[in-house]
Amino acid sequence: MTVANALPGIAPPRPIPINDRSSIVFVEKGRIDVLDGAFVVVDAGGVRTHIPVGGFACLMLEPGTRISHAAVALAARAGTLLVWVGEAGVRLYAAGQPGGARSDRLLWQARLALDETTRLKVVRKMYALRFKEEPPERRSADQLRGIEGARVAQQHGVSWDRRAYDRADWEAGDAPNRCLSAATACLHGLTEAGVLAAGYAPAIGFLHTGKPLSFVYDIADLFKFETVVPAAFRIAGKAAKGRLDLPLESAVRRECRDMFRKTGLLDRIIPAIEEVLEAAGVDRPTPPPDALPIAFEDKEPSGDAGHRG
Repeated sequence: MTVANALPGIAPPRPIPINDRSSIVFVEKGRIDVLDGAFVVVDAGGVRTHIPVGGFACLMLEPGTRISHAAVALAARAGTLLVWVGEAGVRLYAAGQPGGARSDRLLWQARLALDETTRLKVVRKMYALRFKEEPPERRSADQLRGIEGARVAQQHGVSWDRRAYDRADWEAGDAPNRCLSAATACLHGLTEAGVLAAGYAPAIGFLHTGKPLSFVYDIADLFKFETVVPAAFRIAGKAAKGRLDLPLESAVRRECRDMFRKTGLLDRIIPAIEEVLEAAGVDRPTPPPDALPIAFEDKEPSGDAGHRG
């Protein structure tokens, strides 16, 4: 008996590791499909724009975007995260999950998060990496974030008091906070792609808890003030001086893209995840003696550890 191939066509190439990819592409008001074997966006006039889907870590799909089954399947085979977001990326509605294939890493992450001793060790390591010093004794993390945020804003000539915006009325927010929201959305999308590629669960956080992306927020905070916060305030400063030629959100995305490349962020996300979890001093779990063996031996996964392909 001949078994039909579940995925038609030629075998896909080995997925590109996450640290060798470009960061993020935003798509709005277009139909995403696979035409003539290529991943394309088709606009209202029928013009095709080719996207090398396997070369990006994440595709952010904004309002007005439709995507076919074939396009979703191709993105999954390439290990590229699809995220459905609201205007300017400030609200996340849904996300595909090409990663998460390593149960040993998921169990290890859950074990560390459930034990209060190991959880605090991970949190203290996050603070040390984030602030380049031991966790504060007298100031809270929120106070340190506020002080650093005000300092970065002042460097770029921006008047900023606190983080505030209304999700129900995006345009009502001031320029600095709109820039910060758009920039943070870029960072969260890229970090989620890294978390999944490494084989971990976005929801199992250590400092942040109770959210679908708690661990994503934990890891993103390690890089926020050296990447997207300066990028956001740089664009807000240009807007305040009338030196901006692009819409605010578009300028922020381009600035973030350049900042991600300049800081080598994709090369650093997965090593940072491993570093903070290893601070707990607990080895990854091994299968229990009475665990059932694998019924059908699969070939070694291609791409990153968390890739399902």
